Amino acid sequence: MKIIQFEDKNLAQYSYAILSNKEIALVDPARDPQPYYNFAALYDAKITAIIETHPHADFVSGHLEISNTTGATIYVSKLLGAEYPHAAFDEGNSVMVGSCYLKSLNTPGHSPDSISIVAIDENENTKAVFTGDTLFIGDCGRPDLRENAGNTTALRADLAKQMYHSLRDKLMKLPDDVLVYPAHGAGSLCGKGLSEQNTSTIRAEKLTNWSLQEMGEDQFVKELLTDQPFIPKYFTFDVAVNKKGAEPMGLSLSKIKIVDKISGELDPNILVIDSRPQSDFKRSHRRNSINLMDGTKFETWLGSIVSPNEKFYLLAGNRKTLDTLIQRTAKIGYESQIEMGIIGNGGDLKMDIFETDDLIQNEDAFTIVDIRNGSEVKSRKIFANAIHIPLHQLRERTNELPIHKPIVVHCAGGYRSAAGSSIIQSALNGKVMVYDLSDGVKKFQI
Repeated sequence: MKIIQFEDKNLAQYSYAILSNKEIALVDPARDPQPYYNFAALYDAKITAIIETHPHADFVSGHLEISNTTGATIYVSKLLGAEYPHAAFDEGNSVMVGSCYLKSLNTPGHSPDSISIVAIDENENTKAVFTGDTLFIGDCGRPDLRENAGNTTALRADLAKQMYHSLRDKLMKLPDDVLVYPAHGAGSLCGKGLSEQNTSTIRAEKLTNWSLQEMGEDQFVKELLTDQPFIPKYFTFDVAVNKKGAEPMGLSLSKIKIVDKISGELDPNILVIDSRPQSDFKRSHRRNSINLMDGTKFETWLGSIVSPNEKFYLLAGNRKTLDTLIQRTAKIGYESQIEMGIIGNGGDLKMDIFETDDLIQNEDAFTIVDIRNGSEVKSRKIFANAIHIPLHQLRERTNELPIHKPIVVHCAGGYRSAAGSSIIQSALNGKVMVYDLSDGVKKFQI
């Protein structure tokens, strides 16, 4: 039995291929099927099984496309209510892959329909467990994403209690040397304290993972529900997409119109996501634009700022970048919302570069807006009198901002403030000067 881990660094997502005797089972595959096809070709093997540990909230899975292409059976919990052809895969069920077999454990907690998959080799040795979003390295899955999504919903407190028992009654009872393969790593919003490590063992997690330490159920529930990260707008949408099964990625992308010149005005009612560097954006951009730069968290912030089913133009400085960002947009299922892909067009608006010394000399001359997440502000305030509105809420709350003096927007390093300042500039439409503190914020963090 050979296990290969695939990583999407931008979404901090792991998927897996389990190879035995030229047969492959995939666990939680990403939207793009090509890496798995390449792996199968490399080993002259056939994908025969696809297992989804739950309907994912943070990315769109390619399970249905891969199944339709290869003939592989999709295995999911019957509780998921999957709307595509599948086989129920719950506790007591197992599937052979070559000379090894995989068995299901129902491990609710992150979601009511979560399963973990135990891999047993040809010598009947329990080798690994694929824990989905139940057990992470150093953490466990958040329980607050399924109150209003999926076939089966559950209150966060109830799911937290189920997580307590799934960890202790199911996963902790596996042999200590069993390898732990989670669906996410550090940077994922599916938990609050995931490790940079990409794999572990049951023994190591028992020793170091807070969620596996000795404590009562009430204490565990309180700790698990405290300080979970924000929930992006797209999470509920992706649960529904994955429950139904996504359209083939290539087919969906082929429908997007791409242009390199715009004649006339764009539809003023449609948002422009301008991915160019902030220096280019500040020199020239179009109305109703948000400067969401090409960065490691592009997908997450796109799905946090833009609502599901909301149309937008996607603008980039060149065709290569635009193609890449369209593919990344497809990872969260937003590609059908792209009204048009645009290459390298600026506009008639600009944003003045902010002189950091002006803020150093007189903070009271500005309205300072802190768009960091709540946990960041709780950990440390940078400006005592700043108005705190997290970036993912900013489009809906710009009416809360006073306009009697210039506005300066900051985050922790400059990436989010480019988006935040452009949101405010667009919403206030010239009523007040808006500035991006950008990386100048570092001068105030000493």
